[in-house]
Amino acid sequence: MSASSPAPTGASKPPPALRIDRLEAAGALGDLGTFIPLLAGMVSVCGLQLAPTLVTSGIVNIATGLAFGIPMPVQPMKAIAILAIDQRLTEAQILTAGIITGSVVLLLGVTGFIDWLNRRIPKSVVRGLQLALGLKLVIKATGMIAGGGPGLQWGPLLLGTGCTVLALLLGFSRRWPGALVVFVLGLAVLLVGQPQLLRDIRLGTQWTLPHLGNPADWRVGLLAGAIPQIPLTTLNSVISVCALSADLIPRRPAAPRRVAISVGLANLFCCPLGGMPVCHGAGGLASQYRFGARTGGSIVMLGTVKIALALLCGQSLLLWMQMYPQPVLGALLLVGGLELALVCRDQNARSDFFVMALTTGISLATNMALGFLAGWLAAMLLTLRLIRVEPPVDNSR
Repeated sequence: MSASSPAPTGASKPPPALRIDRLEAAGALGDLGTFIPLLAGMVSVCGLQLAPTLVTSGIVNIATGLAFGIPMPVQPMKAIAILAIDQRLTEAQILTAGIITGSVVLLLGVTGFIDWLNRRIPKSVVRGLQLALGLKLVIKATGMIAGGGPGLQWGPLLLGTGCTVLALLLGFSRRWPGALVVFVLGLAVLLVGQPQLLRDIRLGTQWTLPHLGNPADWRVGLLAGAIPQIPLTTLNSVISVCALSADLIPRRPAAPRRVAISVGLANLFCCPLGGMPVCHGAGGLASQYRFGARTGGSIVMLGTVKIALALLCGQSLLLWMQMYPQPVLGALLLVGGLELALVCRDQNARSDFFVMALTTGISLATNMALGFLAGWLAAMLLTLRLIRVEPPVDNSR
């Protein structure tokens, strides 16, 4: 039955577009395992401004929650963020990379080419990309839980393992939502170990508009940021997240064209004002759903909190973000990665599983763009019967 068909008598009603409760609040925290480390890294290493990023991404959170009515995440663009931290890109180079990427994705949405692409990508390839991302999140999360350094660090390991078990045991409890309990526990651990953080809070904020007129910054932004990011945004932040929304929230799935336009407009709004490049992502949606978010209310609440904290505390929040216990963030990230990987269990046919596994393996070994190309090629060769993965039929019996 399609989402637009009338529900039969006795069928469950479609979920509301906005709901404000403890589960939605807990779900809003599910994506912090990627948001906080990447944002803190870009602010500390690259000089990105914290207040503009929190305010602009908060506004995008609110707009996204109202527009889609589902917990559609607003995340840092991962390729840009990781490369920026690794190569120490400047604020202008990060922002120009976001503007270029957003413009390309907006063009894909406005022209409708993203819908054409979405119709021609086999489901097994999409599942392979989702499984690869889920496993990447799990691998990253286990590193955070283990302390992030060489050898086992028993304190972080015990904290992260305990938080993971707690998050899984509480599940979707309405009284004690898992993500909310784990996040508050992380705050308690932080303040016990660093009580001076409360004294270091400074009210007020700083905001300087970035200078984006240097052609050299645009060249670096294109080559070092936009070119690696565009395939990832197209595949994970548009196509995969739409497929996942149809799996998790089938009565209100997101359409690729709308998501592409949303990503494009968000970056053309955020980056010129000094906010980080943002996207929607399948990993964030899986994490937020796993911890209880079902409507746009979770994202609206998160956006409101971001804006309030930025305007009240501004740059003094950076120290809190840098010192927040990584094992706690790792626990949230681990559970979200497992949720994303679990949606791939529907690939039961040998040919579909082969394509999914090939896509996943190449994505983990290289990058998601090459994994996508390998999976798509394998799917076409299987369709044309140029390769076979089914066992031969024994007609001798």
